[in-house]
Amino acid sequence: MTKLYCILLTLLMLLSISTFAADTVTSTSSTVSGTTTVDRTPSTANAPSIVINNQDVCSFAASAAIQTQVLGIAGGTAIRDLNCERLKLSRALYRMGMKVGAIAMLCQDARIFNAMEMAGTPCPFKGKIGLEAAKAWTENPEMRPDYDKWVKENVTDKEITKEEATGLGIGIGSLLLMLLL
Repeated sequence: MTKLYCILLTLLMLLSISTFAADTVTSTSSTVSGTTTVDRTPSTANAPSIVINNQDVCSFAASAAIQTQVLGIAGGTAIRDLNCERLKLSRALYRMGMKVGAIAMLCQDARIFNAMEMAGTPCPFKGKIGLEAAKAWTENPEMRPDYDKWVKENVTDKEITKEEATGLGIGIGSLLLMLLL
């Protein structure tokens, strides 16, 4: 998501540069034998406007354009906000009386999953709630939304891989060879 913001920021910076250039109109006139006048104005690239009229939409628009002396490029897109969608879906489930479903929808976000765990009310796990859900999450940690972070914090067993075992064997063998010489 940060890469997307960096790209968007870069495009906006380029847009401001092309906007400053687009505001200036350069006109060149030359008169040949008093009757011929040639006017040449540079062309400009205009960024397309993307309109999202509904306030209940979880997306926003982004557009940018850049113009050189020869070529102009313009483009635009609509970007989905997945967290906004999750909140709206959860709210809809709650209004329909599906409270456990609403919590399960919110628990797809690692921040909410951790907050629920810290509060002592684990997120639902395939229909199980309470202590049964906590036990199921313990048995299936790979299904957690924060699995990568959880592995870094909780897995302390380090298995010796083949590469490490080979490196260890070569090291001991070279040490023994040096002692024999």
